[in-house]
Amino acid sequence: MFLQDNVLKEYLKNVYFITGTPCGGKTTVSRALAKQYGLMVYDIDEVFDRHRDHSVPALQPNMNRQFADADAFFGRSVEEYQQWLEGNTREQLDFVLLDLIRLSQDRIVLCDCHLTVEEAEKLTDPSRILFLIKDPSNIVEDYCNRPDHQGFSRFIHSAADVAKAKATCNETLKRLNEGRIAAVKASEYRWIERTADSTVEDTVAAAARHFGLDKPAITIEKVEKDTPLAAALTDFVANFSWEEVKEHTLQSLREWPFTDWETMFAAVADGKVIGMVSLFKTDYYPLPEIFPWVSSLFVTEEWRGRRISQMLVDHANGYAKSLGFQRTYIPSEHVGLYEKYGYRYIKDIVNYGGDTDRLYVKELK
Repeated sequence: MFLQDNVLKEYLKNVYFITGTPCGGKTTVSRALAKQYGLMVYDIDEVFDRHRDHSVPALQPNMNRQFADADAFFGRSVEEYQQWLEGNTREQLDFVLLDLIRLSQDRIVLCDCHLTVEEAEKLTDPSRILFLIKDPSNIVEDYCNRPDHQGFSRFIHSAADVAKAKATCNETLKRLNEGRIAAVKASEYRWIERTADSTVEDTVAAAARHFGLDKPAITIEKVEKDTPLAAALTDFVANFSWEEVKEHTLQSLREWPFTDWETMFAAVADGKVIGMVSLFKTDYYPLPEIFPWVSSLFVTEEWRGRRISQMLVDHANGYAKSLGFQRTYIPSEHVGLYEKYGYRYIKDIVNYGGDTDRLYVKELK
């Protein structure tokens, strides 16, 4: 099976790739970002053994190759060692992509990985990948001195000729990464080179800016008639991309036909509206016996992937529960979306335009 590049990019849009060379800072930076912004880290090295268990020698020969000891492992020629490393990465990539698609459906995932410029072009956009690089000469000592690489350190030091094993490893990594670094520097992608003057704090801050993680906090606010927030939401709707509901929503905001408990909520960041949702008695369906409806859910494109839709839905449901409602309803043409928010499918319903949608319900516990 082959997936077109645009399909992969769409399904990986919530994945931020942190890649580059050994000792460039990928692991340190990805974990610092995850801790600071409450994100998930997916380290491909940590899941290699699991992927190998699901692999087969005929299709993933490099992943399944066994070595008797360190002498056999480091006793290969530089060319053989390099080909094996490249083969491992290539064979594991399919497993990695399937994991990432599953894990990033409704959240941002930071992927600590090894991608080339050519692979990056197929999988993601420049705004969602950062290359962290370091001069690939003589990096084995740095690698072995890291607390999280002590297993590798013990392994290479078990070789009969440790100096020769390190020399082979250094030369292999140098040949493997010299061309990659040149390609990165000549590309449109953002890269940061680690030097003696680099600090973790500066690199993490630069990565956060690049990925847009340093955006301000998000709040969900109830919209009241004739308020600055109502005006801001009106401007937001007038300029958003959801053309099918734009005119109707603008009319509602201008005429404010809401009664009793009906209302709209806005997601706000840095004083700007970035999303909305409503709680209505009726929706675009001849079903007056069903209410309240959670409707008009929308988040602007640049803020997607931060679970803002769920924040809006949860806030609307919390408001409905405070009013004494035991359940809310959502109509949708999608399958597998609102189930993630705790909704279950009831039946198909027909709207006033004659189209069939799916009706979902959530019990408010």
